[in-house]
Amino acid sequence: MTSQAAPVVTTPSLPDDPFSTEILTDPYEFHQRLREAGPVVRLAHYDLYAMGRFDEVHASLRDWETFISGRGAGLADFARETPWRPPSLLLEADPPNHTVTRNVMNGIVSPRAVRALREGFSVLAEEIAERMVERGEFDAVADLAEVYPLQVFPDAVGLPATGRENLLPYGALAFNAFGPDNELRRAALAGAAAVQEWIAASCQREALAPGGFGAQIWAAADRGDLLPEQAPLLVRSLLSAGVDTTVYGIANTLYSLASNPDQWDVLHADPKLARFAFDEALRWESPVQTFFRTTSREVDVAGTVIPEGSKVLLFLGSANRDPRHWGEDANRLDIRRKASGHVAFGMGVHQCVGQPLARLEVELVLTALARRARRIELTGTPVPKLNNTLKGWSSVPVRVEAA
Repeated sequence: MTSQAAPVVTTPSLPDDPFSTEILTDPYEFHQRLREAGPVVRLAHYDLYAMGRFDEVHASLRDWETFISGRGAGLADFARETPWRPPSLLLEADPPNHTVTRNVMNGIVSPRAVRALREGFSVLAEEIAERMVERGEFDAVADLAEVYPLQVFPDAVGLPATGRENLLPYGALAFNAFGPDNELRRAALAGAAAVQEWIAASCQREALAPGGFGAQIWAAADRGDLLPEQAPLLVRSLLSAGVDTTVYGIANTLYSLASNPDQWDVLHADPKLARFAFDEALRWESPVQTFFRTTSREVDVAGTVIPEGSKVLLFLGSANRDPRHWGEDANRLDIRRKASGHVAFGMGVHQCVGQPLARLEVELVLTALARRARRIELTGTPVPKLNNTLKGWSSVPVRVEAA
């Protein structure tokens, strides 16, 4: 009996530019074609591999030994070109080096530390929810999502009071820089100098208030848990992980619920569902849409052999709407869905270090709003905010009806 050779798998190819204005504005039709094309797809525009189905994206995020981050979480390959800034010790590093700094951050942004912030964060959440309901109409981005995190998070880090307006431009810069050399990236880098100067200065020991997360990072360096030169880079990582994604998370959650007012009815009836509503909104309208990895070896994924040193684009937003995993209603928002397995925060050793803070902030402000407003609806067309990595809005006009 003669053995038969395994069939040769031809990797499907798509011509689309996932960083085009059209797809960044509304990626979902492209995501469907990406998933239907196959588990691994070639994107001819950049000559790279991509994955959009949940199983492959999830497995790749967890397999840090094969799909490494140390050569860059963006399109740029740090083995072949100089990074635009010193690489992140968390997002752009691999074990064992990553393990040391991640353990330090896990100890600082711990469940106990986050619980200690709850009371202060809650007071401000209640105040801003009260103001929004009294107004009746407001912009979910400019009046709430960009206001609440920038009140509570910088204080928790211990940042200087002046210059905090640089935090959002810095986040936009960092996430745009993961993309290709397009207009978004060039525009972000063109205005980067002043923002980066403030960020660098604010990460130094003398700029940080005692007791905050930033001072605790420097204390870890004093104990010998970190090298002194690593401390400011870890403070910088906290600023990248803790502001922009939370702003997008709040705005996208309110956009999701205002677009599906029946789901707000469910939340208003039981505000304790706020945590679940946030997870479902993260799945349905993922703030972080993509991240790159680089293969450390030749690897077979679902029959496609990806060579060593290949850039692979993982579509988190697509995986979070894959009907193969979430069911045929994957495109429907349902806050009672068990959505906690989504990959919006990443997965594995590189899962977002600022996730506990983001969850606390969104839970508090969403609960406070849900208790006070029996209804939320859009009053105009939301305006997208284009970014090479993030999906969100620069304006989401809404109306709420007081309970």
